[in-house]
Amino acid sequence: MTAPEPPAAPDAPPVDIAAMRARVAEVLPPEVTPTDRAALEVLTRSLRHGMQLLISEVERAAAHLPDDDIPRYVALACVREARGKLDAGPGPGPSDAAAYVRQLGRSVMALCDHHMTLSGYSVCPACDQLIRPGAATQPYDQGSPSGGSTVSSRIHDGCAHAVRRTGTASPA
Repeated sequence: MTAPEPPAAPDAPPVDIAAMRARVAEVLPPEVTPTDRAALEVLTRSLRHGMQLLISEVERAAAHLPDDDIPRYVALACVREARGKLDAGPGPGPSDAAAYVRQLGRSVMALCDHHMTLSGYSVCPACDQLIRPGAATQPYDQGSPSGGSTVSSRIHDGCAHAVRRTGTASPA
């Protein structure tokens, strides 16, 4: 039996985004996805639970925005897609469980991003920790892995040394 999570701090999002992203890192990219059936079942249960939490949080945050707000519309489309994945489940083939857990992982990541955006929180791209109000930060422009676009965000001052000018974390 695991210990219950402590209540969220008043300035922290009600879901543990860093923990959810860490769980997703266990299944994405595809080459890290476990092949052991028992491990896949544990990850699937964990990601499904995370999706359920995130779906309600994204809906709650979206409810405070006008109906014609584009980030609201996109976030709710993501919620509909996530619900479809929860309803679908893995197929019967031997590799279907791994493919399904990766689908869940991608949905969890998208829901995390929408939750953070709609809630007004941001995460440091170098340490993946919440940027608290009043924290010392600096602008950070990160190139898209698919090329052609730039994602602008903030980074902790203390994390800036760990990031190269190209916007990728330097090797440890």
